[in-house]
Amino acid sequence: MMRAIRYAVDEAVASLWRGRQAGVLSTMTIALALFVLGAFLLLASNIQQLGTGWGAAAELSVYLQDDISQPDRAAVERAFSESPVVAASEFVSKEQARQRFKQMFSDLSAALDSTGDNPLPASYEIRLQATGRSNEQVDALAAGLRSLPGVADVRYDGQWLDRMLEGVALVRNAGFLLAAVLTVAAALTVANVVRLALYNRRDELDIMELVGAPQVYIRGPFVVEGILQGGMGALVALAALAAGFFAVRWRYLTTLSATINLTSIRFLPIGVCLVLVTGGMLVGCVGGLVAARTSVGREHLWRY
Repeated sequence: MMRAIRYAVDEAVASLWRGRQAGVLSTMTIALALFVLGAFLLLASNIQQLGTGWGAAAELSVYLQDDISQPDRAAVERAFSESPVVAASEFVSKEQARQRFKQMFSDLSAALDSTGDNPLPASYEIRLQATGRSNEQVDALAAGLRSLPGVADVRYDGQWLDRMLEGVALVRNAGFLLAAVLTVAAALTVANVVRLALYNRRDELDIMELVGAPQVYIRGPFVVEGILQGGMGALVALAALAAGFFAVRWRYLTTLSATINLTSIRFLPIGVCLVLVTGGMLVGCVGGLVAARTSVGREHLWRY
């Protein structure tokens, strides 16, 4: 068995070198399919992790009218302080809101000063319980606060987070569909490339068939050729993904990390990378098997 495997590998490498132009085409097709799949997985997993982290730290912001009375403000405080989903709260005055705006958006501080009176409202920043709360409880709290006199608006971070995660799920499903189409195309490309290599050696293979060579010596090299193409395509896809990821992180994420927490953004785990490589080899193997079982020589080359 080891001799047969060694023979199959040697012949597959030689065949790849002889037909390297067609082999590059099939390898790049597999690489494209896996690159698309890996890119969608990378994007979806990182956004999912960011959304989970942001969702755990989601806040409820209650903006007050400038002319709110002290009794109305006390009623607002009682309304959220008695809720079981509230962990802590902080009052932000109009002047504090102004200073925060200038710190976060220094380029716009001059425009804010030119407005004269401070247009930013006072607010309560309400931190919610990380666990043991439901969206229905938070929505009920937000609706109750909106109905109180003196409240200008109530904003809940979790609402846009939910919409974002729903969009991520749609993007991920679209990526899987596109990757599936490209994978089928890659398998067919590998099958055609392997079939060309088989036709180029049909006389030699006919002789091997006539002298009774085992099928593993006849079909094996073509299956291994497909596996090698799939493995190389997967490695090319992972290398391109890694290069793109680290380039984007260096170019854009370093700047964004100063304003939002991006520590959870990571490249694909090693397990996912191994799955992609295995998947590429499997696609190549299927292409090689299809070519080996459907091709015929001058007399039926393969016996079933």
